Amino acid sequence: MIEGASLGLTAVVPAAGIGSRMGASCPKQYLPLAGKTILEHSLGALLTHPAIAQVIVALAPHDTWFETLSVARDPRILRVQGGAERAYSVLNALHVATGSWVLVHDAARPCLTHGDLDELIAAAMASGGAILGSRVRDTMKRSDERGNIVATVERDGLWHALTPQMFPTGPLKRALEEGLALGATITDEASAMERAGFPVRMVEGRADNIKVTRPEDLALAGLFLRQQHDAPAHAQMNKESP
Repeated sequence: MIEGASLGLTAVVPAAGIGSRMGASCPKQYLPLAGKTILEHSLGALLTHPAIAQVIVALAPHDTWFETLSVARDPRILRVQGGAERAYSVLNALHVATGSWVLVHDAARPCLTHGDLDELIAAAMASGGAILGSRVRDTMKRSDERGNIVATVERDGLWHALTPQMFPTGPLKRALEEGLALGATITDEASAMERAGFPVRMVEGRADNIKVTRPEDLALAGLFLRQQHDAPAHAQMNKESP
């Protein structure tokens, strides 16, 4: 584990989206999952890591759900108003961030582990910026606007971008500001940094660090959380066995 209490990292969680593909009556980050909301699991992974001193949550102006969560009373959490797009939410958080490094994590990724956080922090501080990712394992196809396949894409070197994504606060803030001012398409923090000419290290993370996007993802996330919870107990039992 990272010896990190003195690092004082800031984590940003953009949580202003509505998650329309879930078809739920509330934003997807507030759906129940294994006794908590999705957002509480995502925040919990950050708040329990010793290197993270502050968590900034970007919320929609009309959000009435967050204040009902017990985690909302944690003194390390700061709330800011979210924007119409992810990049604006992250930028609003960066305006008040106090740490020199920031990790941005999706509100709907509840299965993040401390092991992946340790790997990401070490790689980012050694290289100047890094993100978690998982290698593309399936055959990739490109289609036209009618859904017909036009090409098979070589998957070597292709990754699914995950979160957290970790960068120095100042450069990330400037990269987002410049990209937004020019109308650039910014899909994640790495894309803003790539556009600004910064090298970004890819760190292979766990495949169970999924983003809950569709209804079927909820059951899968619950399974992964149960497996993660049971794994330390099994390891301890094996360690104590004669």
